[in-house]
Amino acid sequence: MTFLERAKELVSRMTLEEKISQMQYNSPAIERLGIPFYCWWNECLHGVARSGTATVFPQAIGMAASFDPAMLYRVATVISDEARAKYNAYKKFGDTNIYEGLTFWSPNINIFRDPRWGRGHETYGEDPYLTGRMGTAFVKGLQGSGKYRKLDATIKHFAVHSGPESLRHCFDAQVNQKDLYETYLAAFKYVIDHADPSAVMGAYNRVNGEPACGSPTLLGDILFKEFGFTGYVVSDVGAISDMNGGHKVTADTAESAALAINNGCYLLDDNGPAPWITEAYKRGLLTEETITAGVEKLYETRFRLGTFDTDCEYDKIPYDIIDCEEHRALNRQVARESMVLLKNDGILPLRKDMTLAVIGPNADDKSVLLGNYNGAPSRYATLLGGIQNASHGRVLYSCGAHTYSENPHIPENELREAAIVAAKADAVILCVGLNPFIEGEEGDASASISVSGDKRTLELPPFQQALVQTVCAVGKPVIYVNVSGSCLNLSYAKEHANAILQCFYPGAEGGNALADILFGDYSPSGRLPVSFYRSVDDLPPFEDYSMENRTYKFFRGTCVYDFGFGLTYSDIRETWQDANIVMLTNNGPYDTDYTVLQFEYIPHKSLCGFQKVFLKNGETRTVTFPEKQEEK
Repeated sequence: MTFLERAKELVSRMTLEEKISQMQYNSPAIERLGIPFYCWWNECLHGVARSGTATVFPQAIGMAASFDPAMLYRVATVISDEARAKYNAYKKFGDTNIYEGLTFWSPNINIFRDPRWGRGHETYGEDPYLTGRMGTAFVKGLQGSGKYRKLDATIKHFAVHSGPESLRHCFDAQVNQKDLYETYLAAFKYVIDHADPSAVMGAYNRVNGEPACGSPTLLGDILFKEFGFTGYVVSDVGAISDMNGGHKVTADTAESAALAINNGCYLLDDNGPAPWITEAYKRGLLTEETITAGVEKLYETRFRLGTFDTDCEYDKIPYDIIDCEEHRALNRQVARESMVLLKNDGILPLRKDMTLAVIGPNADDKSVLLGNYNGAPSRYATLLGGIQNASHGRVLYSCGAHTYSENPHIPENELREAAIVAAKADAVILCVGLNPFIEGEEGDASASISVSGDKRTLELPPFQQALVQTVCAVGKPVIYVNVSGSCLNLSYAKEHANAILQCFYPGAEGGNALADILFGDYSPSGRLPVSFYRSVDDLPPFEDYSMENRTYKFFRGTCVYDFGFGLTYSDIRETWQDANIVMLTNNGPYDTDYTVLQFEYIPHKSLCGFQKVFLKNGETRTVTFPEKQEEK
């Protein structure tokens, strides 16, 4: 029997009440049928999350900076190994609670259209083609290719979803057809076409007046019919009750549940929606046939995951692999590839015997390694710790300032200590930026300088601005390490610092990876997956979902650093033979990874291909792109 046939047979033995109970993310046990309790909610954005110890890779935006889908596939394979290992241990308790199952609500493939969006660092950046390629690699690595599905990957949030966080439960994103298909839907279609993701999660907001989790246009017409999606749809947390409570498009939760289910959203992630579904059925808003079809779809995936069988090839993955040495080694390499060198006047790489001053609030902050939707590493290296581990000279340290503060008065002694430490060093490594308490999801990012997790400005918090100016005034060489999940205005650093490294949120091995780059053990190779603007004043209003004057494709101003920008320690020359063939020559002194980007003009500039290669000192290599690029 196929998985669907088995699902149909099992569901046929359920009562209507039992079927309805299975359409909520906390699916109760049906003991008479041998069905254990199962919670559908799990997370693995950049490692198994919220479930104890795990390998914590760089945040998604950092992995996007690698422009390396093959590496991301390896990352996702490690994540799925660790997820299966945890599940194999958890299921011995007889059921699986929240963050213990095999259905994962990752990756986030929304487009990072505006740098103010707090959750932008969960994405693969501002370009749909890059997002599609990276999302495809991640989904394939999670789901495996065996008889059974290794994990269920869920691409989210469908669709046209990128803030403001404070308005997401009531906001109507107005978008024209060109932007809808070219920008907001393109990555979803690409991943569906190339990776067969198990699930799609709907967004909180409305799109052109229709709630995304119950939209006949987005779900019925586009996702299922046009894109040919054959998996299941899950609502975002609380999105069903938002339809009546926030959007006011339905009268009550029964109507909201019916709107979602009738349009193909069969798994409701809300606060006990079974009574709403029952009420919708009693009112004639839902048929039992529709309910049955939905539950059959959900049980098809549980059978495909092997949860009712004893011969699943992933059942023997042992718990011992979690955050093991091999996984940490991969994590360190990923972190190296995630970092972007934006400026270097020759100061880098540093000698290991130098006296260095490591200054800044992000230098010894564990939170900036982890980002959000994260697990707990058994070992980690802060930026300061990694530099201390690798240095053969003296490493001085000063926090210098708070990341942000409610107190408007700058503690003078902290700035003085930073100046003293800087003056005693041969060079300063200045670690500043943001942290996940400033930028993130509504309810998670708590800093008052943000709005429900969204940034108000692209400037450093005031305390850190004072710190940067104080340190730069000392006159020692400054390596400016910007740790953030999004764009900040780097104009001052571009003018005053000797080198700039963008580190995003680099994962548990972030400090060791940074040291590898600073001391020349690895030549940086990352490229920016987002544009680095000067000011939000150069952009349209945050609530405007038109792509006019947004991202590298349509921005009419001048960026501080452009999408795709990134330096290495070597000197790579690109010589394009034609539109699809490029000769790369490493004229510099270092072996290095290098990503070549291919753009087309339609008529605006648009990424249409990229390849990452390794070039030895003096090596020349020819890279050929396909004559006809895959649909973007």
